[in-house]
Amino acid sequence: MTEIAISKARSELGDLVRRAAHGRETIALTDHGHVAALLVSPQVIEDLEDSLAIAERERLQAQGLLGEGISHEEVGRMLGLRT
Repeated sequence: MTEIAISKARSELGDLVRRAAHGRETIALTDHGHVAALLVSPQVIEDLEDSLAIAERERLQAQGLLGEGISHEEVGRMLGLRT
């Protein structure tokens, strides 16, 4: 993770955003030496959200709190994708 002071980041914001967006680099913006905010790629956040959803499903499944569910074949039929 790259750290940069907010005061310096002002003049480099466009470059920092591109580095975060395209290089999947996390940029920490610091204020008086403390991390105040992070610039991260939207893909990183989406990946974290996906991982969290999977972990939550696995937790519910391990606790026996999930229903039986619907098979892929049945969903396909419901959507008219299969006969």
